[in-house]
Amino acid sequence: MSDNNKLTTGIVILAAGIIILLGKLGVFSFLGKALWPLLLLIPGILLHLWYFWRRGPVELLVPGGILVVYSIIFFIGNFGGWQTLKYTWPAFLLGIAVGLFEYDYCSSQRQQGVLLAALIVGILSLVLLGWTLFTWSVIYILAIILIIAGIVMIFTRGKTRRGW
Repeated sequence: MSDNNKLTTGIVILAAGIIILLGKLGVFSFLGKALWPLLLLIPGILLHLWYFWRRGPVELLVPGGILVVYSIIFFIGNFGGWQTLKYTWPAFLLGIAVGLFEYDYCSSQRQQGVLLAALIVGILSLVLLGWTLFTWSVIYILAIILIIAGIVMIFTRGKTRRGW
């Protein structure tokens, strides 16, 4: 066996040993659990690149936008805990709106109703997202702000002030 073959064989055996050891230590399990949304993000980005490199039709932007937004939602779920999905679920509708908006914005031939559909779904998503966030702890902040504003208005009612 020549020295080059021994070097190559030694590197392959060393790499195999390291991969097996890291696998037994759970490194790949952690990476698989934490980074699986990349399986959605990478195709979404590739669909965008495929269109922007002028190799594919504009329709690729619809699933590309959806996949990118969904991967971001799943990253939030991975790192923030899956209980966050009970607050961020309206963002799934936002993914559809983003895909439709990108399609309408980049299309040379405007399809009637696509922008309107994107706006309706996007606004619905944002309203529902606001609704779910206000049912969370943000509602307490809103209540405190309203109480303070009411107290200020009550105690300053007799004083003349410009702008009120």
